[in-house]
Amino acid sequence: MATSTKKPKRKKTQKKLVIVESPAKAKTIEKYLGRTYKVVASKGHVRDLPKSRMGVDVDNDYEPNYISIRGKGDTIKALKSEAKKAQKVYLAADPDREGESIAWHLSHLLNLDPTDNNRVVFNEITKDAVKDAFKSPRSIDMNLVDAQQARRILDRLVGYSISPLLWSKVKKGLSAGRVQSIALKLIIDRENEIKNFKPVEYWTIDSEFKHKRNKFAASFYGLNGKKHDLPNNEAVQKVLAKLDPKGDFDITKVIRKERKRQPQPPFTTSSMQQDANRKLNFRTRKTMMAAQQLYEGINIGKAGSQGLITYMRTDSTRISTIAKHEASSFIHEKYGAEYAATKPIKGKLPEGAQDAHEAIRPTSVYRTPAEMKQYLTNDQYKLYNLIWNRFMASQMTPAVMDTMAVTIEQNGVTFKANGSKMKFDGFLKIYKDGKEKDNLLPDLNEGDTVQLAKTDPAQHFTQPPARYSEANLIKALEENGVGRPSTYAPTLDTIQRRYYVKLTARRFEPTELGEIVNAIIQEYFPDIVNVGFTAGLEKELDGIEEGDQDWVKVVDDFYKPFSTEVSHAQDTIEKVQIKDEPAGFDCDICGAPMVIKMGRYGKFYACSRFPDCRNTKAIVKEIGVICPKCHEGQVIERKSKRNRIFYGCSRYPDCDFVSWDKPVGRDCPKDGHFLVEKKIKGGIQVVCPNGDYEEPAQK
Repeated sequence: MATSTKKPKRKKTQKKLVIVESPAKAKTIEKYLGRTYKVVASKGHVRDLPKSRMGVDVDNDYEPNYISIRGKGDTIKALKSEAKKAQKVYLAADPDREGESIAWHLSHLLNLDPTDNNRVVFNEITKDAVKDAFKSPRSIDMNLVDAQQARRILDRLVGYSISPLLWSKVKKGLSAGRVQSIALKLIIDRENEIKNFKPVEYWTIDSEFKHKRNKFAASFYGLNGKKHDLPNNEAVQKVLAKLDPKGDFDITKVIRKERKRQPQPPFTTSSMQQDANRKLNFRTRKTMMAAQQLYEGINIGKAGSQGLITYMRTDSTRISTIAKHEASSFIHEKYGAEYAATKPIKGKLPEGAQDAHEAIRPTSVYRTPAEMKQYLTNDQYKLYNLIWNRFMASQMTPAVMDTMAVTIEQNGVTFKANGSKMKFDGFLKIYKDGKEKDNLLPDLNEGDTVQLAKTDPAQHFTQPPARYSEANLIKALEENGVGRPSTYAPTLDTIQRRYYVKLTARRFEPTELGEIVNAIIQEYFPDIVNVGFTAGLEKELDGIEEGDQDWVKVVDDFYKPFSTEVSHAQDTIEKVQIKDEPAGFDCDICGAPMVIKMGRYGKFYACSRFPDCRNTKAIVKEIGVICPKCHEGQVIERKSKRNRIFYGCSRYPDCDFVSWDKPVGRDCPKDGHFLVEKKIKGGIQVVCPNGDYEEPAQK
């Protein structure tokens, strides 16, 4: 009888399962870990408080009622299926409170033991960092989870208590939150400063002197060696009367010094958002989206998918020893030993900052922006270039300037001139920012004489503080200890989405609706908009993370007085009537009077017979300029679908005149084309679009 030669089937090896948040991150990590691991994505949070109700039991130690997030059913089902088949499950969500919370919720859904060593964290997605992290998994840090849970519950208690109040008393669709209310108040306080600002007149006397064949600039300083202000033209004329324009002016003091300019520390989340806003014109959300992509992994050809930067939510400027050594080696090779700092700059942590992660830096400085450019989108490249340059500059030596301060006198009138010359460029070799131009003075010495070439007295007025840009608002929130790196982008997004503020020329301007909401919160919930109180609450959340505070007590200490304020407000606040204003013309459909209504995106014209007649029209703003094309219609301000302002003719579609720049109502003296206003850095300039003519800029 023949014996069978069939080999028994080999049992399929169980893989180890790794769960991360995003598919991009999963793809990068799976490549590093090899065939014995399977990496899947939870696609963010899987459980949260319900949207339809408070979901917090205030009578039972603020017990949260978490439910599976709607729309996540298939993802949860797939995760459970993979977990059952797996040899072991690792939770590798981001290394912060939010990530720890996601890991904890996953352990609950998948029936994992939260005390088991199944939590893996890494600050950068590189092969070495990921493999090292898997050598020492830990248990879920319940202090981090409790800190995140306390924040979530506090925000829910505030939002779901005040928002219905605003709905019933003001308008449906409104909301209030701890950090967004502070941001709104800061914007409105600044607007009030601007409205109440009274300009003060002052004058300057800028002059030009000559020494031999060289001319240089100097400015009036004072009289008889003491600083003297020029409040008006009369004071200017008194100074000019003392001068002998044809006589010699004496050089009475020359101070030569060497000044060092230090580089800035590497980026935190906040400083990255601010720099990207200022230098790249990136909105905060756009910055964080590009940073997330750079962190999670980019396909860079033969090397495959690589995380190009470290974790992008941090308020620390700390750098690992390995990163310092790599940067030092690169600087020695590329620029020379004199450019490598022996003690790189250390940033000062803001009060209450977490030092859990490193600063934002490239995972390898040898992946230069120039080499990576071919693999990146335009936005990714711009941000990576900014991060790489800032980090490299922080590891380089200071720039050294030779400075010269000169005092010039005649008949008791003092002028001063300052000059500088680059002696050694240091970190400015790679991190130029437009402030490094030389301002050379002639070789002057005490006892020399110079002659006056011209004087230029000018009248000025003090300017009101500027409205907040995204960068300035984030800086103000951070300086006040309000919010954390992960909160800035959603906060700015929310106050714009609710139409509490609008961006005008990249600056925040409060709306009428925002002022109404702020007034109610300020009167009835003073703690919510009290910067000191909110910053104190942030410190208590940090205390929970460090294990020094009990989260239930922190929430209770806040909620008890707050709930009393809510009851008082419910009984006291009268319904705010946002009255419809008469528009001054009739509906062209039914003939009823048209009114001005307040909508989600501002004011608009609507028929007073709404809902019987649904005729609406956008409110257009005339700028007082006749259309340069048809010479009949008025130029009006319009908005594109993307909410960008442009200018068109009121006779459209009969006249198709359109311009992104604002016409000024005058023609170019050279070619007759209509002139427009162009926004330039620091002011506005009237120019000819054809480039033939421009007028001096106005601040």
